[in-house]
Amino acid sequence: MGVVAAGHRLTARAGAEILARGGGAVDAVCAAALAGAVAESPLTGPGAGGFLIARDPGGRTTLLDFFVAVPGLGPAGRRLDPGDLRSFTVPFGGADQEFHIGPASVGVPGLVAGVGEAVARLGRLPLAEIVAPAVRIAGEGVVLTREAAYLHAILGEMLTATPEAAAVYAPGGRLLGAGDRVRFPDLAGTLRHIGAAGPATFRDGVLAAALADHMAAAGGLVTREDLLRYEVVERMPLRVAYRGAELLTNPPPSSGGALIAAALHEMEAGPPPADEVGHYRAVARAGAAANALRDEAFPDDLWEEDFMERLWARRAAAGRGGASPGPPEGRKPAGSTTHVSAVDADGGMAGLSSSNGSGSGVVVPGTGVLLNNMLGEEDLNPGGFGRIAPGRRMTSMMAPSLLLRDGEPVLVIGSAGSNRLRSAILQTLVAIVDGGMGAADAVRRPRVHPEGRGVDVEGGVPGAAADALAADGHELRRWGEMNLFFGGVSVAARGPGGPEGAGDPRRGGAAAAVTRSGEVIDI
Repeated sequence: MGVVAAGHRLTARAGAEILARGGGAVDAVCAAALAGAVAESPLTGPGAGGFLIARDPGGRTTLLDFFVAVPGLGPAGRRLDPGDLRSFTVPFGGADQEFHIGPASVGVPGLVAGVGEAVARLGRLPLAEIVAPAVRIAGEGVVLTREAAYLHAILGEMLTATPEAAAVYAPGGRLLGAGDRVRFPDLAGTLRHIGAAGPATFRDGVLAAALADHMAAAGGLVTREDLLRYEVVERMPLRVAYRGAELLTNPPPSSGGALIAAALHEMEAGPPPADEVGHYRAVARAGAAANALRDEAFPDDLWEEDFMERLWARRAAAGRGGASPGPPEGRKPAGSTTHVSAVDADGGMAGLSSSNGSGSGVVVPGTGVLLNNMLGEEDLNPGGFGRIAPGRRMTSMMAPSLLLRDGEPVLVIGSAGSNRLRSAILQTLVAIVDGGMGAADAVRRPRVHPEGRGVDVEGGVPGAAADALAADGHELRRWGEMNLFFGGVSVAARGPGGPEGAGDPRRGGAAAAVTRSGEVIDI
């Protein structure tokens, strides 16, 4: 028995397949993340970065940071000139959204190093076996779902920005759409090579050389020295008490976990919401209170050892009326992130969040690897492009998390969605802990997202709740239906009848389970 929840049916089934072969939760999320490089290719892949949280059946928790680092190390190193970024605009949600892509936007990727270390330290199966489902899917190609085609349309200019990218996503000059099959022959070979050669190929091997050489030729900043000196960092999870439970989440220098912690503290200041109206008022208030903590000092303070103490001091000041609403947040359409959660038959749990940013449009020739654009992500560069020192790990909103009760793990959760992923995680947790909902119902529950002085209200939020938010003084931005703007949560949990899981329908998410007989089934 075991379950995997992810952003795509093929991703979830790849992880469940590994569970059926005797792998544990860490093996499953690593296999699923690699499969996501194919099934959810704009969102993640060998050119991405991410985080993993895992708890083994013996009670040991591990959190690995393999997010993107700033390039520019070594004698060939250069700092980013913002003028080298390529920009394009997409109309979305009633406003124009600007993307910054191109070779100069690429940060040092860490996903291959992170998966390799996780499998070596915490897994049960060899990397070649972990990679096998992704290799198979890449060889077969992937039929675009309606949700994936919508995302590809939003990102169309990025997906056709270079000849190598256009050859995959727009063969013959037309961007592929729903029902079309996207083929990844080069990526299949790359994934197979990673399984055989190990993660060192991205450090000082064939793939490292291919990436660095293409960066040098195309005007990118990633050097061989950057790849050689990149390291996976183990961090202590941030622990947050909430109504008798405890959340273990991603710590600083990433910001998402800290802001979720602040919102949960705000929620706990009052009783559990008694009804739907109370729920939406409470989560909007809690999210807005967390937003208010993001003052001008917030980005730089993230790297300070006493960051959480400083955050609670900001919260106390906010309680005395000393905080502003916070800086305006980006309303990027999707947030090219995805998350996988898994529970294995022994009770082990793992969650892996990874991201390509919005994607740079740069595919390393002959490899099929689409590279990230983290240096061009406004949310991750609050002081302006090109200001973060070479070698420094970038901050992130990603927050793979474990929920414990009485010291025992209850669920593992994470989300896609840029700034909205913390709203999505918060509301799903509150629905489960306060509302007593099961994983699937909690993930499907309509969401709100406070931003600046307004609140985005997803289709399906009760009219009485929306009216109450307006009466509270929020400017409402109403959405007619469920939308991927509101995140992409994946939850795997210990249910009363065994493991249960839910992928987010906003992004075509799915869950797959392994039966007692070893069969992989969709749930």
